[in-house]
Order: sequence, then structure tokens, then C-alpha cells
Amino acid sequence: MVFKNIVCPACGAACDDIQVELGDGTIETKNACKIGNVKFKEIVSSHRLRQPLINKGGRLIPVPWDEALEKATYILTSAKRPLLFLGSEISCEAHEAGLHIGEYLGAVVDSNTSIYHGPTVMGVQEAGKVGATEGQKKNRCDLIVYWGTNPLESIPRQMSRYEVFPRGYWTKRGRFDRIIITLDPRKTLTTEASDFHVQLTPNSDYELISALLTLLHGKIPHPSVEEITGVPISAMEELLYMMKNCNFGFISIGLGLSSSIGKHRNAEIVMNFVKEINKFTKFALGVIHAHCNVAGFNQVASYMYGYPFGLDFTRGYPRFNPGEFTTVDMLREKDVDAALVVCSDLISNLPADCATYLAEIPLICLDIVPCPTTVISDIVLPGVIDAMECDGTFYRQDDVPVYFEPFTGSPFEFTKSNEDTLRQLFAKIRKTK
Repeated sequence: MVFKNIVCPACGAACDDIQVELGDGTIETKNACKIGNVKFKEIVSSHRLRQPLINKGGRLIPVPWDEALEKATYILTSAKRPLLFLGSEISCEAHEAGLHIGEYLGAVVDSNTSIYHGPTVMGVQEAGKVGATEGQKKNRCDLIVYWGTNPLESIPRQMSRYEVFPRGYWTKRGRFDRIIITLDPRKTLTTEASDFHVQLTPNSDYELISALLTLLHGKIPHPSVEEITGVPISAMEELLYMMKNCNFGFISIGLGLSSSIGKHRNAEIVMNFVKEINKFTKFALGVIHAHCNVAGFNQVASYMYGYPFGLDFTRGYPRFNPGEFTTVDMLREKDVDAALVVCSDLISNLPADCATYLAEIPLICLDIVPCPTTVISDIVLPGVIDAMECDGTFYRQDDVPVYFEPFTGSPFEFTKSNEDTLRQLFAKIRKTK
């Protein structure tokens, strides 16, 4: 059976034009990229988790659903300070349910943001972001700047569907009506496809943006900036000239900017730069998210509690202090004594000392397929694939909410969705504690 206009849950682009043909144990897709196609294959994967598991004697043994939930409830209610890590590949509704559990337990609730784009979100808090939707970029942008990101490999359809190649209302010739600039210390597939590549010295992003701001204000930066950044002032002037003389420009920033020395100050100053250049032309900025619905947790947590990630409810009210109440820091300092990880292979993305401690404490994992995190878990709950088997909401990387509907149902009798699983768990927690 063929289904059209399906939302892809693979990355932040959340493409909503996927065509799916679902057969008896087979699935074929159209319009999906390689990453999305692999994600859709999970629905018929032979490795998929089909039943709850509990670790007994070092082995994961199948158990009834109620027994698994009871054991998970006991672990979370017995902990003095549990950690709830809500991954990005679940709906905003599931994020909301998880946050309610965290508030009730006095837990620490975090998401992918603290490990990836946390500095960028902190930069938004400091400076504010001049944003634009993907539709505005498609129709208006005649200059695109990729700073510290390689979307041709990380998000294959970002350039082909939204920014570079599509024909828009004022960019009717597509790629021929746009100038593409990349700022990256390395040569990548994206730099090869660009018109202008600024190959700056690693960890010199802050100095380069400062020099561009100086030029924007009509002054010449100190000559030492050439040695620090590896970029001649003449090249900076050429770059700034193209930016000031475009009709509508856009800067897409990636982890290369927020993860280099300077962290959130890099994000802050580039957002201040965008505000300043709007005195000359129209300019906006956005974030490249390689994971789906990363922006969703930030939005849900912000409107519920005022903070975008790393929320600590230990005192009965939300506190926010990145570097103290974020996942890596809590595990490194051994400040949590149990963990619930939802739809994220967390242990594969942690420093060794944090991963070691996570393996030592009671761990509950809700996931779709086996991964290193499920291997070390005490309880494994099978997950439902959002946008395929249940409905809900994702936030696209431009902070636009996208509602998705399933093309098939949950394969389980005991749960309809990940949101349903978390709400069932919350109901048992409230009865126990």
C-alpha cells in the first residue's frame, strides 16, 4: 500500500514529502535521502525490539509489560536524584510527558541539546536570534552562508529542498540565483559546491566574526587578525561586501561553530553580527540540526518551565545552570543515582568516565532497536516509531511545528506510542510515590 506526504523523523529538516510503499515485511521510500531511507527501514527490521526486557544475571530476559513497568517505577521512585534523558526522535507530546515525570520525581531532565547545540541555545539567550522559515529561505535568499557545517553529508536534502537548489518566488533560477559561501577549516563536499570558501584557522571563529563586525562599523581590524584566523583582511572585505549587497542573506550555523573555542560566545557574537548587518540588508540566521526534533524539546521545556534544557527539579522548582545540571556534568560528578534514557544511544555519545558511571547505576532504556545503551540497561522498553506508527508534533530546525500522522499502527498491544508509555509509567509512579 502506498502512502504520500509522510514526515521523515530522521533529521532536523523533517521533510514532509516522503512517499512510502509498505508491503508484507518490506518497505520502500521515494524522496527520502539515505539517512531517511535507513530510518524507515527500522519499521521492518529483524533487529527491532519487540518485547520488554529485564537484565537478570547479565542477560536481558523477556518479561511481561506490567512487570517491566513496575521494576522501572521502583528504580525511579527509589532514586534520590534520577536523570531523565529525553532523546530527540520522539514527539513533543512525549517530551511533555517526560518533563512532568521529572518534575514530579524532583529529577534532572535533559536532552540532546546539552551534548550538541547547547552553546548555540545559550547564545540565543544572550543575544536573541533573527530567524526565518525554510519557506522564506527558498523564496527570498540569494546568499547562503554555511558556518561550521557540512549539510551535503549531514543533512543531504537541506540544500536540495530548502536553501540552495529549489526555485523560489524571487529566486526562479534556483542555484543560479544564489551565492553560496562556506566558512570551514576543512575542505568538504559543501565547500566544493560553494562559490566562496573561507578556510579559517581552527578555533578562530570568534576573532573572525569580531573582525567582520569591525569592518561593518567602517574600521580596519588589527593586522594580527590575519595571523590568528588565517584569513587575509582583503578576503574578509570581499566576504562582507557580498553579504551587505545581497537582497536577503542567511547564515546556517553548525556544531563547528558552537563546539570550537568560545562555545556560546561564538553563537552570541554571530547573532549580534546578523542584527548589525540588518541595518544594510535583510539577513537571518538558523541552526543545522542533524537529529530530528532537537528544537522540539527546547520549545516544550521553555514554554513549560522557562529553560530550554538541563532542568533540575531537585528543590521542587526548575533550575538551569549549564555545566552543573547537564548530563555530562551530572554523570562526571556522580550526582545522579539512576537514569531513564528515551530514544537515544546515550552511552555512545558520552566521555569514557561518564559512560562508565552510567553503566554502574540502575538504567532504564526506551528504544526501538538494540544499541550499546540497551546492552548495559537493567530494563529495556520497546519503543514506537514516531511519524510512522503514531501521530504527534515535531519542531523543524527553523522552529516551525510540523504535525505528523502515522501510515501504520503500533505493533504492540500494551502501548500506542512513546508518549503513552511515559504516561503509563507516570501513572504508576504517582500511585507508588
